[in-house]
Amino acid sequence: MARVTRLDDTGAAGSDGVDRRPLVPPEEGSELALDALRLEPGTSLDLTDPLHDTVLFTYEGSGALDTAAIEGRAAGFVAAGAPGTLSAGADGLACVRATLGGATDLHAPMGALEQVVGLDRIEPGKATGARSFQVLFGPHNGSTRATMFVGYIPPGKAPWHYHLYDEIVWILRGEGRLHLGEEVERLAPGVAFRLRPREVHIVENTHPDAELAVLGIFTPAGSPSAAYLEPHVADAYVFAG
Repeated sequence: MARVTRLDDTGAAGSDGVDRRPLVPPEEGSELALDALRLEPGTSLDLTDPLHDTVLFTYEGSGALDTAAIEGRAAGFVAAGAPGTLSAGADGLACVRATLGGATDLHAPMGALEQVVGLDRIEPGKATGARSFQVLFGPHNGSTRATMFVGYIPPGKAPWHYHLYDEIVWILRGEGRLHLGEEVERLAPGVAFRLRPREVHIVENTHPDAELAVLGIFTPAGSPSAAYLEPHVADAYVFAG
């Protein structure tokens, strides 16, 4: 069964200058969901939700989240019950929006709330092998239910592994393949998929010399570098530090 969703696979919804396309719906046991939004120039969208936190990533255009300016690639956060309005600038605005419900485990807060964070302001961290990531939102800046990050995967693939968190992945840049058991699906910019807790997988970068950049949103909040290997894989794994 196909796991990867492409924009062309979904029907458009919305009105008043806002195009909305569902990418990954909530499912039993997980309220985490992802949709794609495109706002025409000068339009706005009320993000206020009494039950769900909202974490969004803008990748095209400009605008504002309330009074906080958004330019290019940036992330924004609106807590459940808090007011929030996303507005598009003169060139419109495109983003993906993750929502997650109150049943998600809360991480202890570790810093003051930020409303908008630019990707170019974030220092990179290290994951397994030559992979790196930039954490946009998490407990350090107000998102206690989820972590949002951009991860960079060099050409090739990591060993089979899994995570303890529930995750949605959206492809920002590059080409690759998703391996789940015997199934292999092509990855390209704009596609999305869910990885369930303990689901063994590989995200492969098929380009010979360019990074694969992915946006990840996972719950409960934590570190993107927390990956686990099955015993037979761990026995053969060699750290390349």
